[in-house]
Amino acid sequence: MSGAGIRLGVGTRFRLDGETVEVVEMLSGPSGTEALLKDGRDRLLRMSARELVVSGRAQVVATGPGPASNDPGEVASIALAKLTSPERADVLDRAAHVREVLTGFRSGSAELAAAGEPRPEYEAKRSLTQRYAAKATELGVGVRTVERWAAGYRANGEAGLLLGKGSEPGGGLGRSDPRWVETALEVMVEYEQESKPSKKHVLERIRARLEARFGPGEVSAPSRTTAYRWLEELERRRPTFRLSMKRNQDIAGRPGGVYGKLRPTRPGEYLLMDTTRLDVFALDRLTLRWMQAELTVAMDWYTRCITGIRVTPVSTKAADAAAVLFQTFRPRPAEASWPTGAAWPEHGVPRTVLVDRESVDGPSVAAAGPAVVPETLVVDHGKIYLSEHLTSVCRRLGVSVQPARLRTGRDKGPVERFFRTLREDLLQALPGYKGPDLHSRGSDPEGGAFFFHHELEEIIREWVAVDYHRRPHGGLVDPQVPGLALTPSQMFDHGLARAGYIEVPRDPDLAYEFLKVHWRTVQHYGVEIGSRRYNGAGLDPYRNTTSPHGGTAKGRWPIAVDPDDVTRAYFRDPADNRWHTLWWEHAPSLGMPMSEEALAFARHLAAQKYRYPNDGLAVAELLERWNLGLGNSLTERRMALRVARDQASISLPGAEAEQPAIRLPSVARALNADAPTEETPAEAELGPTGGDDDADDLDEDIFYSEALEDL
Repeated sequence: MSGAGIRLGVGTRFRLDGETVEVVEMLSGPSGTEALLKDGRDRLLRMSARELVVSGRAQVVATGPGPASNDPGEVASIALAKLTSPERADVLDRAAHVREVLTGFRSGSAELAAAGEPRPEYEAKRSLTQRYAAKATELGVGVRTVERWAAGYRANGEAGLLLGKGSEPGGGLGRSDPRWVETALEVMVEYEQESKPSKKHVLERIRARLEARFGPGEVSAPSRTTAYRWLEELERRRPTFRLSMKRNQDIAGRPGGVYGKLRPTRPGEYLLMDTTRLDVFALDRLTLRWMQAELTVAMDWYTRCITGIRVTPVSTKAADAAAVLFQTFRPRPAEASWPTGAAWPEHGVPRTVLVDRESVDGPSVAAAGPAVVPETLVVDHGKIYLSEHLTSVCRRLGVSVQPARLRTGRDKGPVERFFRTLREDLLQALPGYKGPDLHSRGSDPEGGAFFFHHELEEIIREWVAVDYHRRPHGGLVDPQVPGLALTPSQMFDHGLARAGYIEVPRDPDLAYEFLKVHWRTVQHYGVEIGSRRYNGAGLDPYRNTTSPHGGTAKGRWPIAVDPDDVTRAYFRDPADNRWHTLWWEHAPSLGMPMSEEALAFARHLAAQKYRYPNDGLAVAELLERWNLGLGNSLTERRMALRVARDQASISLPGAEAEQPAIRLPSVARALNADAPTEETPAEAELGPTGGDDDADDLDEDIFYSEALEDL
């Protein structure tokens, strides 16, 4: 019986660093046993026996038969692991019979003999041939079968008794012709960028190509059933028939080797930015018609924290991407209605460090998210991310812009997964949800559009702060504690404690460089942007003066405005290069930020009620509607939609009123889907409204009768 060991001594040969050496003498040294080696050029080398065996530099040259790791066939652990319980019991029973033939005892040992063992026909005085014949007669098999069992058991133990239990050659393809398999894969690859074919058509192309390449009848064609089974097996390697073509193209674009992984080590090391079209319809603030909405977010890769959010109608512009990056530097203040755990503490001071922060520093304004300075910005090749404005500011601030590979969404996998979580956990609970594709769309999702774009942004922002940042994330793992579930907010604290530092803005005013610039002249009353007048002490030296700027901005001064808060603008004094805040003349009556979209909607509401509206009346009207809480039910909003569609000059007081997104019943249902809701009688009577295209085709009398019935 050959063993797995080999004797190490004089005459043993090794392959050492690519050369063949032979042991010529064994020595005893201070570090243990050593071997004196001689190579083919009679050079001597002294090496410890331990290093010779376990260092990996040397490999013994076997001179006799014995087991090797690359022997054909499956190893015992794999062969036995594939057995079912009945098969395993059958193998163990067969092994007991073989042991009885060889030793006379089913256990294989006289010390563990059962009652009546050894039986007379299996006593040691009988020859092995006689015992083989007795066992064959007992089991009803041939003598040759018992001999094969015994030979297999002697060579490999119980695993040697698995006759016919090996793997099928070719896997699921059986004994298919390699030429047929190669040609089938070749044809399937050609459909990577084409429309999805049928299996019948692919089989016809395979047959025609085999005849043209090897001649008619040279490659045997499988039966129809076998060919379909082989195509199903090849579908695993090259998806063609089952999935959508977009999914097939994504799978075909996977790398062929080992997947690499970019591993951030601290917060702010990598910032991911991406834009997606939301799977929910929103309302246009002026026409009250449904429109598409796009979401742009910035995500810190290490913590999965969302640092910037912006929802835009129809499409996203470069200014919107810059506004999201501006939020990363200067987070928006948290809403007063948010829970305590949803608001972030002072930047850089985790909750686990200062338990009672207000008793030390006094009350402070909490932020809606963390503020970080990214070291590397990972974006796609969209024009909004590679604009000269954004790249220039990032280069000045020391932020490296790293474009992802073309058509490789996995380069931004975490933010893509966030979009899916947003759709499954929030968007599908909102009115106007249309599903991820055409096959998932309802009969009339446009008619259910309920929220305006700025309301939808506030809903998403609150969901991120209240739910997403405080739930355990499967992708957040501490290698030292693999089973620990971490939330994004906890991962931020963990990253700060692990790295010892994070990148913070050295000057908060640097964030103003991401804002969109408007060129305006400075008048005695200040500057005017979008029919809004801004003024501040920083303009005093430059009133009624001509700027030194040339080109298209000749004679005008640059004013930066945040589209998410038009209550203020920012002016950089060229004398000392310091930023000054310019306040909108109606900002004191607000007491809170107002987006450009909300102001435009307020002007639209005021124009319907007043003959000569201005911004003061528009803001007052909007605040009054917010405070009164009018239009706070789905029924009332539907009434406003139907009345507004006829473009009449009259308007219902309060019918189109809006309120902060957090107070809307639909938001409450979205954030707490399990909470029971009551259906009002009026709401139960109303059916789903049609889309705008359907409304235009309605008969005029029917339309007005429905509107009056709702009123």
